[in-house]
Amino acid sequence: MRAPDGLYHESQDVSPHPVALEIRYLRDISSKQLVDATEDQWRKLGFTAPQTQAWLKQLQQILPDVATGDRLVYVSDGQRGEFFFSRQQQTERSVGRIDDEAFNDAFLSIWLSPQTEYLTLRNQLIGMNRP
Repeated sequence: MRAPDGLYHESQDVSPHPVALEIRYLRDISSKQLVDATEDQWRKLGFTAPQTQAWLKQLQQILPDVATGDRLVYVSDGQRGEFFFSRQQQTERSVGRIDDEAFNDAFLSIWLSPQTEYLTLRNQLIGMNRP
């Protein structure tokens, strides 16, 4: 993860400033599996189905099938964000935008919320402990 000054500043808002979250895939995962996993994480974080239905539909259009070595980068300005995708060593291309601040925060919450299922990874991402 990257932030403009190199530091993630914690606050009640998981995206109080611009961040870029890069995911490098170590195995093949279908778009459907990515969307289903996102839905599962949102449910665990307390988001309700009525809140997430439209977001999940939008993610179905954005998230591609990924293969080992592919990379997905989510760049957020703190309110909105954009997904960039690249297959292995190819050039990144934009695959979709999020223009809803609540959706932006919900997506980043999967990794950055203090309530995330992946607390060790979160702490590494925000610089609290090194791998």
